[in-house]
Amino acid sequence: MELRKRKSNRLKDYDYSETGAYFITICVKEKHCILSTIVGDGVLDVPGKSSNSSGIFRAEVLLTDIGAIIQNQLEEMRQTYDHILIDSYVIMPNHIHLLLSLREQAPAGDSGTSRTPSPTNASIPSFVSCLKRFTNKKAGFDIWQRSYHDHIIRSEEDYWLHRQYIEQNPQRWAEDEYHYQ
Repeated sequence: MELRKRKSNRLKDYDYSETGAYFITICVKEKHCILSTIVGDGVLDVPGKSSNSSGIFRAEVLLTDIGAIIQNQLEEMRQTYDHILIDSYVIMPNHIHLLLSLREQAPAGDSGTSRTPSPTNASIPSFVSCLKRFTNKKAGFDIWQRSYHDHIIRSEEDYWLHRQYIEQNPQRWAEDEYHYQ
């Protein structure tokens, strides 16, 4: 039996330690909804909800205990990673979105993911690997799918579109591609 090599979803020959912004999506194993609950959906008839300054009614993300572990870990990592700025994030029921900015070259010794050697000095994969590893340890079980999706932000417009996507994601949960009942 011939073993197939797993296809990488990283951009070939791209150095993930380059300064710039990255949009990351990390999914829960088997897309189980264990991170949060979305209350309301941005429609006018949600009891007790008020609109923001734009008149848009906001859906609310209520974190589970596992979601709180992830939020706490992200806040810890905000303090720890001097060269990676967590611009924005949202913890959805079965996935998270992050908007990360790599401010400068990573410190010496940042060698990429923990499971497999990386061909580049890959700060973003290292960051994601640490987030997964620490949250799994604190939760007491493996939360995450093996890989994750990344998008390299290519312009200011691209940045603001992805930031807006993160901010509005809870309101669009019912239409989200990861929405499972």
